[in-house]
Amino acid sequence: MIIRNKNNSFALLFAWHGTILPKVLPALTFVVLISTIIVYLSSHHYFSFPAVPAIGFTVFGIILSIFLSFRNTACYDRWWEGRKLWGALIATSRHLSRDSYVLNEHEREVLMYRVMLFTCLLRNRLRNNHQKIDFYKDKVEFSLQKFNTLNSNINAPQFVLEEIQKSLVQLLKSGDLSDIIYQGLNRHIVDLGNIQAGCDRILSTPLPYSYSVLLHRTVYCFCLILPFSLEASLGIWTPVIVSLIAYLFLGLDALSAQLEEPFGLQDNDLPLDSITRLIEREVLSSLGKELLEPIQLVKSNLT
Repeated sequence: MIIRNKNNSFALLFAWHGTILPKVLPALTFVVLISTIIVYLSSHHYFSFPAVPAIGFTVFGIILSIFLSFRNTACYDRWWEGRKLWGALIATSRHLSRDSYVLNEHEREVLMYRVMLFTCLLRNRLRNNHQKIDFYKDKVEFSLQKFNTLNSNINAPQFVLEEIQKSLVQLLKSGDLSDIIYQGLNRHIVDLGNIQAGCDRILSTPLPYSYSVLLHRTVYCFCLILPFSLEASLGIWTPVIVSLIAYLFLGLDALSAQLEEPFGLQDNDLPLDSITRLIEREVLSSLGKELLEPIQLVKSNLT
């Protein structure tokens, strides 16, 4: 996620890193090049290109704008839902940290380390990577075999939640935990499972492929037709106006593609590493342990 001061209008106008412009620049350059060639040939009377009928082109643009707006809204909703789920994960970890003081010190420490491990494994699952989790090897009381198979487990976050549940049930059966306190702690574990289910739903259900392809092709066709439609009325201004319109349509198309998958590593994706580290630091603080270093911005980008 790009973190940058947006109060400076001049800096926003000429911003490059973190914007969508580098993504669409090749296609935008091609459209502007076509516009320039058309203007040059027409102005020197080498060739006269027939203009696209204005009515048909206008209707085409309006319909495309409506569908492009719908797609961007749908993609932003996916991005925002992902952020709300990870916000709920932060809140649930804080609730567990407070409510777990009913356990003895060792049991509480193991529980909270397992919650941190769950967060790390959920991030890895959503990003389909295997960031190191060796920090937790001696802290979650898993056998060496269990811990080493976490990265290859079909659902490692769910496995950790099951181990947390087993530990709470054992405390309940032994009489070290009352049924009321067990229900309170169990409610938070259920919330963690629901958060994972919500994230899995976003990850495994992208927008329909055919819809995305249709809209993507339509945007590019529209941008290629632009010079032929505007050259007769705009003359030498055609490349400038075409570049601005094409930048808008191509940029919205590319931006929606980024927002559609909110858990990745693109510039506008959610900063899962930073959120995970925030949870780790808060929990370690409540345990009285040494804090891990916060995630730092890299070229205004927070991963």
